[in-house]
Amino acid sequence: MNNRNDVEVLIDGRRYTICGFESDEYLQKVASYINQKFGEFKKIDNYRSMDLELRNVLLAINIADDYFKAEDKAAIYHSERELKDRMILEMKHEMIELQDAAKEHDKKVAELEKALEEAKKKNIELETRLKTKR
Repeated sequence: MNNRNDVEVLIDGRRYTICGFESDEYLQKVASYINQKFGEFKKIDNYRSMDLELRNVLLAINIADDYFKAEDKAAIYHSERELKDRMILEMKHEMIELQDAAKEHDKKVAELEKALEEAKKKNIELETRLKTKR
């Protein structure tokens, strides 16, 4: 998006205009997240008795903590996905090798069946010759 969005939001009971190049919905989501954090802190007994600077620092620390935990989780998911992608690729290679081996076995079976048929014909021919000679 190239257009800057100005969105009026309500954070902790106060109106703010936040600006960004993201969608209105995204900016509202950010405000909602901040409100959720304020709500969590307000449940702490001595939160209201803390001075404003300490409350803001605690809020910032908590948000940073959430960010780094999400970043770590994303890195784990990324690593797991890479591992799964490698495993899938290895399985595909193994499957191709097994398919090739199966084709070779099928070819060998066909050759052996042909040889068996020829041997049966030869056997019948020899038995017939033997009977006619008696």
